[in-house]
Amino acid sequence: MKRLFLLSPANCAGARARMVMRAEASFPLAVRLRTTGAPLGEVFAFMSGLYFRGKLTYAAAFGDALVITTNRGLVAPDVLVTTADLAEMAGGDIHPEDPSYRRPLLRDLRRHVSAGARERGVVLLGSVATGKYVDVLTHALGERLLFPSQFVGRGDMSRGGLMLRCAAAGEELSYQPVLGAVRRGKRPPKLPALSGKR
Repeated sequence: MKRLFLLSPANCAGARARMVMRAEASFPLAVRLRTTGAPLGEVFAFMSGLYFRGKLTYAAAFGDALVITTNRGLVAPDVLVTTADLAEMAGGDIHPEDPSYRRPLLRDLRRHVSAGARERGVVLLGSVATGKYVDVLTHALGERLLFPSQFVGRGDMSRGGLMLRCAAAGEELSYQPVLGAVRRGKRPPKLPALSGKR
């Protein structure tokens, strides 16, 4: 059975989100968002850059992925979204006490996380330093919620680069339960340059 990865979302109210949602934007992704729609994973990778691209690539290499959203619960990366969908997500707040975020997320955890996946563990690819994801997810999953131990102390860009390297090498990160873990720590050494890069 494949491992299940939960991906934290891109910022739907950030500068790159505003860029892709502009009515005057003429690049292909923006045009698709206004017309046929575009896959959520592709849109979030554009908005978030290296970090989300790393999460998406890593999850595809080692299991299945669902994306946490502000107000739609868990959404598969290949689900088509439009500019209107993104505007609605931008209006949501990721806070563990906000019912418009918490209720759909708990609903979808019950629906998507099978008994088998629970036994194997569900891996959060996102920040564990605050409670915005951890509080809701551990409420539903307890000690079965895991995270990559190599994330501790790393910033978003470093995490994204690490996941891309692991996916390319076919080497999975090591995971540990979120409950009881040290979730903040000293910054690890800088990642070595990718081969072929100067």
